[in-house]
Amino acid sequence: MCGPHFCSIKIAQDVRDFSKKQGINEAEALRKGMEIKANEFKNLGTKIYHKQ
Repeated sequence: MCGPHFCSIKIAQDVRDFSKKQGINEAEALRKGMEIKANEFKNLGTKIYHKQ
């Protein structure tokens, strides 16, 4: 399922690449990636939409 700003196939491949780079399994990569994104979201002020 893909759209102009989202592609699940690319996201799945990004997770595989991230896990390989980090030397961890895919489940751990998902947990670590979500932790990184959660911190990024908090640091940006917890707003959904930002002007670019």
